[in-house]
Amino acid sequence: MKQRTQTGFTLYELLTTLLVVGVVLSLSVPNMQAFRLNSSMTSTANDLHSSFHLARSEASRSKTNISICASADSTAAVPTCGGELEAGWVVFEDRDGDIVIDAGEPIIKRFGPIQQDIAITTTGPDDYFSFASTGIGRTPTAGPFAGTPPLDVAVLCDARGNITGAGGRSTARVLVVTPLGRATILSEEAQVTFHGGC
Repeated sequence: MKQRTQTGFTLYELLTTLLVVGVVLSLSVPNMQAFRLNSSMTSTANDLHSSFHLARSEASRSKTNISICASADSTAAVPTCGGELEAGWVVFEDRDGDIVIDAGEPIIKRFGPIQQDIAITTTGPDDYFSFASTGIGRTPTAGPFAGTPPLDVAVLCDARGNITGAGGRSTARVLVVTPLGRATILSEEAQVTFHGGC
């Protein structure tokens, strides 16, 4: 009679493999959550920052006012300015400088609602910024935002708050806009605290 060799796993080998897989998963799942939150924060901060660069360069190029405003209906055919940045924002050619999207004023770029786990706190009563045709920040003299100061600081926070994360950077971000219109993202914990924190 011929002898047959059987191949396969023993019960001990199977249990050891499951134990190793369980340990690897228990270590990687929290890191994946932190990675997702970091990615979401970075993406939102970059979108906000890039909209200021786009608006400033477009104002200098087209020699007209370019404005950024929070808009709860940024994806509508004709969005309206007002509300909070979390709901979205638009960059548009503001020919009459009143921070109102009028007929004939083209939308340059639209940004939809941000991730639900991120909150944006701004200084000032209104979430807008306007560039003059020179590329310098301006305060509108007409329209619903006339005389109100433009946005100069926006603090972006999630559920983690302002703590030191991977790479020594804060888990929160701050967008600082100078009166000249230069926008910068800050990511150190002390800088976030200085600008109001989470």
